[in-house]
Amino acid sequence: MSKPLIPAAKPLIGRAERKAVDRVLRSGMVAQGPEVAAFEAEFGAHFVQGRACVAVNSGTAGQHLGQLAAGVGPGDEVIVPSFTFAATGNSVALTGATPVFVDIEPETFGLDPAAVEKAITKKTKAIMPVHLYGHPARMVELEAIAQKHGLEIYEDAAQAHGASLNGRPVGTWGRFAMFSLYPTKNMTSGEGGMVACDSPELVRAVKLLRNQGQEIQYHNEVIGFNARMTDIHAAIGRVQLGRVDGWTTTRQQNAAYLSAGISGVSTPVTAPGAVHVFHQYTVRVTDDRDGFVKALREEHGVGSGVYYPIPNHRLPSLATYAPGLDLPETEKAAREVVSLPVHPSLSRRDLDRIVTAVNAVAAAGA
Repeated sequence: MSKPLIPAAKPLIGRAERKAVDRVLRSGMVAQGPEVAAFEAEFGAHFVQGRACVAVNSGTAGQHLGQLAAGVGPGDEVIVPSFTFAATGNSVALTGATPVFVDIEPETFGLDPAAVEKAITKKTKAIMPVHLYGHPARMVELEAIAQKHGLEIYEDAAQAHGASLNGRPVGTWGRFAMFSLYPTKNMTSGEGGMVACDSPELVRAVKLLRNQGQEIQYHNEVIGFNARMTDIHAAIGRVQLGRVDGWTTTRQQNAAYLSAGISGVSTPVTAPGAVHVFHQYTVRVTDDRDGFVKALREEHGVGSGVYYPIPNHRLPSLATYAPGLDLPETEKAAREVVSLPVHPSLSRRDLDRIVTAVNAVAAAGA
């Protein structure tokens, strides 16, 4: 009899979330309303030292609207990693600006500060680091580069709720930061995003853009979008906000257990001063990564994910921005990375199965 599959990710939606949704449905206020306002305030207090937050209908919308609100547009360049989900580069391109792809540093998969500095031109407006897999990017160096050249920082914190560097939370380093609330993230609202802003002016601009350009109904001030979050989604998010710290601790404990037992592949690194929240537990497999993934699943019932097999600068949708670009660390990571289950639903038996499976497949050479 085959073993049940251990999934790579598993959203946690329980009775409390269902009760919250029922409460909103009974209220009759299901569009953007008091639940959204409460969620924005609670999220800001919880994660970003009280910075004002604006809820939107997806992380990608948050990244897009944040840049528009910051004045990014045609003629501008924004430096981004290529080793990330396509939404990072897409959000820049959607403003009419140019995403400039640079390489990563190999240990924690964040922007390489030296590569960033080399890519700066007269058109560069901002640097957009991604706190990939839940590990903070090298923000001390990136902040220094931004200050030296008069640039802004926009944080892609989609996977990094609660991560920090030297005691400073992600989401508090840039002019704005985007957090995703997609179902597989460390916490969810069902779908949605949150934009943490550094000024009242930016808050107002994002709020206008998410709501058809209007603060007062039918008094449209700018051309905007329908990117509102519903009260239904906000109610789910508020419940999850009360549980995410415990889930993060479990993720960190699961990651420590995996690292203590796994051999034969390169396990995740946490930089000095960093708090890693392990949205993903990402290892490197230097030989036949795809065979490794297949063997884990078919022979041992262990699911996994490859994030991300095609760098942004080689995607058909974004390659036109990077003709002939050579990013060796990005290409190497895309060939080697595998993310193993680390989510809070794992039992000790699951963790032992994962360790045993990884070690067996690594020893067999996939």
